[in-house]
This record gives sequence, C-alpha cells and structure tokens, in this order.
Amino acid sequence: MTNIEEGPHVQLSAVAASFSADPLPASQPTATLPSAAPGFSRDFNLLVACVNGAETKDIRKLICDDLDWRSLLRLTEHHRLIHQVHARLREVNELVPRAASERLRNRYEANVRHTLRLTRDLVRVLEHFESRGIPVLAYKGPTLAAILHGDFTQRQYSDLDLLVHPSDVQNSKAALNQLGYKPNCSLTPRQEESYIRCGYEYAFDLPDARSVLELKWRILPHFYSIEFDVSGLFERSVLVEVSGHFMRTLCAEDLLLVLCVHAAKHAWAELSLLWDVSRYIESESIDWYRVREQASRLGIRRILEMNLALAQNLMGNTVPSSGPEQVESKRAIGLLMERILPAITHAEQVDTESISYFRLMLTLRERWRDRTRFLWRLLVTPNIGEWSTVRLPSRLFPLYHLVRMYRLARRLMGFRPTREAEAEIPRPIPV
Repeated sequence: MTNIEEGPHVQLSAVAASFSADPLPASQPTATLPSAAPGFSRDFNLLVACVNGAETKDIRKLICDDLDWRSLLRLTEHHRLIHQVHARLREVNELVPRAASERLRNRYEANVRHTLRLTRDLVRVLEHFESRGIPVLAYKGPTLAAILHGDFTQRQYSDLDLLVHPSDVQNSKAALNQLGYKPNCSLTPRQEESYIRCGYEYAFDLPDARSVLELKWRILPHFYSIEFDVSGLFERSVLVEVSGHFMRTLCAEDLLLVLCVHAAKHAWAELSLLWDVSRYIESESIDWYRVREQASRLGIRRILEMNLALAQNLMGNTVPSSGPEQVESKRAIGLLMERILPAITHAEQVDTESISYFRLMLTLRERWRDRTRFLWRLLVTPNIGEWSTVRLPSRLFPLYHLVRMYRLARRLMGFRPTREAEAEIPRPIPV
C-alpha cells in the first residue's frame, strides 16, 4: 500500500500555476479533482472528493486495491472531516474495508454525542447570560453547523465560542463560574487587566472536560493587528435557530470574514476550516461588495482572496467577480498556494511560534502598516507564557515587555522550554 508520506508526488506548481498572472476569474467553478490530480496523493484526492460534491462514480474511481485506508483515516481525522467522509463512503460501502467503515462510524457517533452535549450546554449558558443581562453572540460551533446544515450534529467542533463586549468580561466570567465553568489559567489583577487589553479569550473547563468553552472579547489576538469592531458585530448580529432555540450570531458578511481570518490564523492546516468557508459561500446570500469593502478597511483583502482561491481550487466553488482595480493578482495568490498546499495535503502540524509561520502571516497582509504593527506587537506584547515563566512584582510589571522579547528571540533561534517549564505554561487551545 502507498503511504502518503512515502508515495510519489508531482510538484504542486501545476496547481499554483493556474493562479500566476491575471486577476481571479469571475464565476468559473473548478472541476472535480480527477484521480491523478497534480501534486495530490490518491488518499488526499479521495478525501477532497468526499467533501467537494464529487459524483459517486468519481469516488468509486478513486478507490483501488492499494488504497492506504489507514492514511485516509488519518487524513480525515486530522482535517476534522469525519461527518463528510463517513456520509460519502456510505454510498460505496461495499468498497470500504470493514475495519475502516467501523472506525468511521464510531468516530461519527462519538462526535454526534459530543455535539449534543455542547449544544445542550450552549443553550444553558445563553439562558443564564440572558438572565443576567449580558449581551453575547454564539458563533462557530452549533450555530455554524445549524447555518450550514440545518443540523447542529453535522459538523465537527470541540468547544463553544462566545463573544462578549470587553466591558462584560468580568461579569461573563462570574456567570460561567456559577454554572461550574473554571478558567484554565489564573491571573493576578494586573495581569488580567493587561490580558483583557491585549489578549482575546479565556478558555474554560468543566469538572469532566477541558477547554470546552472559549469566552472571547476580540476575534484574534491583539498582535495580529486585525481590528474587528466588536460593537459593530453586535449591532449587525442576526438570530439563528439551533435545536428549537433562537440565539444571536454574526451576520453573513461578518461571519464570512471571521471564518477567513480564523482559517488564515491556522494557515489552513485543517481542511475543515476551508470547508466551512466553502459551504458558507454557497449557502448564504452574501453582499460581496460589503464583504470586500470591509476586508479592504481591515487590511485583510489578501486573506479573503486567498480563502476564495483555495475554495475555488479545492472545493469547486464559484467565486464572484471583483473589480480588477482591487483584486489580488493570480501570481501573488499562486505563490502563497505553493507554500500552503503542501502542509494541507501532508496533514502537517503548524508551528505558530516559528519564523516560517510569522513570515506567512506577514505575507498575507497587503498593507505595510499592518505588517509593521504585527511585528511590533508580536515582539513587545507579553502574555500568559511570560507571566507563568517569570514572576515579577506589580511595580516591575512593565519589565515583562523585555521578558517577552527575550523569550521570543530564544524560540526563534531554536531554543525551546524544558519539559518541566512547558508543563507550567498553558498551551494554545486546539481549533
């Protein structure tokens, strides 16, 4: 059997070359990936065919005697596409080995149970927030599943995402504490003041589950320099029905941009991030002028166009036309795709503390002032890692800026914390 790491691969330049010279084409859907798409292994081709609307006959063509089912399952789990692959392979169940079929079914059923619990918890939390007069938006998680599928169980998600105003963070923490949620980090008053100003979320645990809820007051960490107006997000919010309950979430245009920057933040390492964008493009009536105008104002036009190019290329989406005076050139998008596609196809983990990652984040921004702010804030903004590693008295709190620069420099030069030190530092929350 051919393993995805060991099998032959054609250069991905054939894919990126189609984005090399002119503006993105208007309203031209990409054909379904054939059985020997350049640069993609058979395992990855089958995965994509299961999620991009390929016909059943094309899925059958991709299943052969030497297909590495363990590799396919590994890809499916890494890219968090259990629901989609399980549903499509049921159509050709006679071609799927029993062990692979059972593993997919078990994972699918486990995720359904998990989403049922999270949705029940979401309703309970939102009702409690309403009783305390705390405005809150639920996005991603069950609400996005309901929007995309009409069924909150038909999408993989591991936690709940709630957005509140920065001024409501303390009241929100107290409300969650009353329901048994505990933040998975403990900060001093001075640290918390700084964290609310420059951070963006608290992750909460339950007695029997870790990191099941993320309370956000900003869409991204401060150093990314993408300044969504939280008050505006609330003003434009809409109602969505989830399991018989109505809850507020982001409007179509805001949610699309939030999904795009979320996918970019994780370097599209999980195909499900792009799949959410792809499904949302097809399922919602979107004001594209408003989307692109807001993206330009936020300085994320290149991130938006990159998401659309990937959705067109991998998922077969029809991409709406945009004016030639605003659109990113095919060449710039092609160069970015050459960097991103190998990590997607090989299911590589993204090191968000590496030089290559920071360079990618810079390349994704079209304005020099945003790149400059990103670098400066990245360099001097301390976070939980610095506060956990070095204990300074309150009067010396400003020195954490120097601690931040020192620790970042060591990481970028290849020095990593010891296992003992790592155990004391809260790790990033999975997507």
